[in-house]
This record gives sequence, C-alpha cells and structure tokens, in this order.
Amino acid sequence: MARKIAIGGDHAGYTYKSFLIDQLQRNGYEVQDFGPGSDASVDYPDYVHPLASAIDNGEFDTAILVCGSGNGVAITANKHPKVRAALCWVPEIAKLAREHNNANVLCIPARFVSEEVASEMVNIFLNTNFEGGRHATRVNKIPC
Repeated sequence: MARKIAIGGDHAGYTYKSFLIDQLQRNGYEVQDFGPGSDASVDYPDYVHPLASAIDNGEFDTAILVCGSGNGVAITANKHPKVRAALCWVPEIAKLAREHNNANVLCIPARFVSEEVASEMVNIFLNTNFEGGRHATRVNKIPC
C-alpha cells in the first residue's frame, strides 16, 4: 500500500482526523490534510471534492474521510469516477472493503466508533490487499 495518504472530513470528524494524522505520521506515512482545520461547522463537500479529485488525478492512491456518520463524505466521494469509498464501522468491514471491493477511501463515522476502533480500521485498511479474481470482475462493473 502507498505511504502517501490523503485525509479530510468535516467538523464532526475533526478531532478523529487530527488523532489519525498523528498516528499515520508516527508510522511513517506522508499525510496531506484536506481539511477542515477546526471543529467549526463546515460543508463537507468543500473538503471531500478536492480530496476525491486528488484520487481521480492519481495524486493519491488511498484516502481517509471522517465525519459524524460517515455517510455524507462517502456519498460525496463516490461521485468521483475513480473513487471507491467505503463506510466502515468495524475492522472486519474495513478488511472486506479492501479485499472484495478494492476500496481506496475509508470513511469513518466518528460519532459511532471509538478512536481505538477508528485506528484499527485505518491500520487494517492500509495493510490489506485487494484479492482480485472474481472480485475484480465485479469491481470492474462498478463505473457507469
């Protein structure tokens, strides 16, 4: 997996995002924070679209998005053709999102998981490979 990670979200995910940035940097990742820069109320698409565009243009292979429910960032990111954003709430789902769906963006619902679970999901997501095979056939059918 790539050692360069994009991260972003909204105000509800700001604290977790900061926590995850510290963790990623301690583990040797180069992290680009797409914002927001505080927990003041923001419109998440303003941060998600630039991050997802960076996936589309190949600047990043992998990203993490954090918001209150994870839904808004996932829906927004998935509007981009090369993004496969997966909303995950337990480590097993993060693993399957990589193995079976070749997800390249992990979406975390900060209001519904602990920092420890978020950290474990990030670790699993970044260290799990896509299985390919029959899953590749399915993933290749996703784009419209």
